[in-house]
Formats: sequence, C-alpha cells, structure tokens
Amino acid sequence: MNGARMGTLASLRGSIARIEAPSDAAMPNRVALGHTSADAMLRGGLAPAALHEVFAAGHQGGAATGFIAGLAGRLSARKPLVWVRQDFSDRENGALSMRGLAELGLDPRLLVTVRAADVDSGLRTAADALACDALGAVVLEVWGQARQLDLVASRKLTLAAQASGVTALVLRIAATPIPSTAETRWIVRAAHSPPGNAASVWGTPRFEAELVRNRHGPVGRWIMEWKCDECQFSEPSAYPQPVAATPAHRPHQAQARAGHRLAS
Repeated sequence: MNGARMGTLASLRGSIARIEAPSDAAMPNRVALGHTSADAMLRGGLAPAALHEVFAAGHQGGAATGFIAGLAGRLSARKPLVWVRQDFSDRENGALSMRGLAELGLDPRLLVTVRAADVDSGLRTAADALACDALGAVVLEVWGQARQLDLVASRKLTLAAQASGVTALVLRIAATPIPSTAETRWIVRAAHSPPGNAASVWGTPRFEAELVRNRHGPVGRWIMEWKCDECQFSEPSAYPQPVAATPAHRPHQAQARAGHRLAS
C-alpha cells in the first residue's frame, strides 16, 4: 500500500512539474513590455487579469513608482487607470505628478487617484475598483510592512482581477516581500544614467529591475530603459564611450622624431 501511494504521489508531482514547466512558446494574451530579454523570460510579457508586485529596493520609492507607472501604461493602454494610495504615501513620497506621468507617456486624463486613510480602506477600494471591467489596471500603493496585505488579501485581489479581466499592480515601499499569489514580483532601483551631453541632460529613465518571482518560468535581472514616446521598455541603448581626441599635428615634433630615428 505504501508503495502504491508513493507511486501515485510521484505521478502527481510529475504532472504538476509538466504543467508548471516553462516552454519556449509565448503564452497567449500576454502584454509585451518591449524589453526583449525580460519578455522572453516572461514567455511573451506580463499576464493581464492577474496580480503583479513591485517592491522598492531600499530608499528607491521614486524609481519603483516610475517602473510601476510604466507597467500600468503597458497594461492599461487607452483605458482608465485607478491609482489607490495611502495618505501616508502622500506624506512620505509626495503627491503623484501629472506632468511627470505625462512626460513618461501616460495620459493623465485617464488616471483616477484615490487617497485611502489606511491599508484596510486601500484594500477595499482596490478590490472595488478591480470589479469594474472598464478599467485597464488598478495600482495599490502601500507604505511599510502592512500585516493586512497577507496571503489571503493577495488571493482576494487575484480573484477579483481574474473575474473582471483588470490587472492588479501592488506597489510596496519600505517593505520586504512575503508570500502572496502574485504572478510576478519585481525589486526595482534606479540604474546609472549613460554618458550624455547638454542636449540630453535628463536622459532616458533607466531601471535596474530584478524579477524575483515568476510563476511560469525562471527569474532574471536587467537594466530596462523606458521609451517615453513609444510608451514601452527596451534594452539599454548602446551609447558610444568618450575617447581621447586625436593629437593636433605639430610639425616641429614630427621633425624631432625623424631626427631621432636617423640618429639611432
């Protein structure tokens, strides 16, 4: 009997492994980010109607906010986006800049921001917003290690997203990852800007994005640039490195070298 049970258990484990094993084919209905390597790891891009988490690395709340704004832009193109924030986030990070979001390529006219008094009201508001299938995505921004955002809460958000087809994006600042039902989990920090000139002093937004959870494949780490005009991520641009200028022609030095060669 024990042998039969062990055989059945091994068979079930094999079936689960085959189901969860990544394949080379892209999964249907994926939303490509534009970054070739990341999209390949994600088997075509991010899954809509699912839960995705973005954590700020250290004091990198601004970078994580910009990154999740990019994800929202890809997932909710031409559809309204609801962004739920705690009052505490406004005090710590400042209010969202509509001009800044517009410069990233998002349409502020399609953005609805909601201020929640605490984590509980934020969770309820996000769940209510996810029930509206006219939206493209819902961002829930939570500050600190909120015990309310546990496995049960993430499961409720996932079920709400699956039911309506609206993607749930959770932004965590000053927090560490805990178990959840998220499809993907990212840890984001700002990446170094490439060398530029006075005409491109602001440069292109760059993120060091680490994919630490991927339910359908391996994980990875990339430098991802955000193309504001195209509203998508991309591989880092190949910026030429500065080189030393060619020395100016100096006849007297050339004559001196010629004389030295004759003398030797």
